[in-house]
Amino acid sequence: MADRAALRRVPTVSETAALHPLPPTARFILRGTAVVTLAGAALGLVIDQTPCRASQAGVRAALWLGPDEYLLLAADAEARALALALEQALDGAPHSLVDVSHRQTGLEVSGPQAADILNSGCPLALDLAAFPVGMCTRTALAKAEIVLWRTAPEVFRIEVWRSFTDYVARFLDEAVRDV
Repeated sequence: MADRAALRRVPTVSETAALHPLPPTARFILRGTAVVTLAGAALGLVIDQTPCRASQAGVRAALWLGPDEYLLLAADAEARALALALEQALDGAPHSLVDVSHRQTGLEVSGPQAADILNSGCPLALDLAAFPVGMCTRTALAKAEIVLWRTAPEVFRIEVWRSFTDYVARFLDEAVRDV
């Protein structure tokens, strides 16, 4: 069995003024419609069921990915305790809960040109009116699928599959130089 710490190690990403690798994070995919309130109670937040919106309380968050799918985020140190709390809260209710902490990494793009940097490879309109704070969605960045979440007016969080982290980071590094 692979070393759990090695699986959660953040791939090396060159930090720039606009691009920052995020620390290891506990990540779960929750599938189910009748369990959102129960999961929210376990997370300590009210999960917004509005399409393409995120709910956040401290470092914990729930991102709407589809009609019955959420990406749950928490501090890495809380992974086991949160998994247990979610399993207990959802016991007996139809759902799927999968720990995907090892699958993804997080990157942050920030600064006054963050939207322009992302638009170098992302087809979405990322101005504040079209993509406000709290909005999240699956999309593409260059040739990689990502989850994009605007956490502040000039700050975006990217969740990307670990195997694409280097590609996305290099793409964004080049976009920073071009913008």
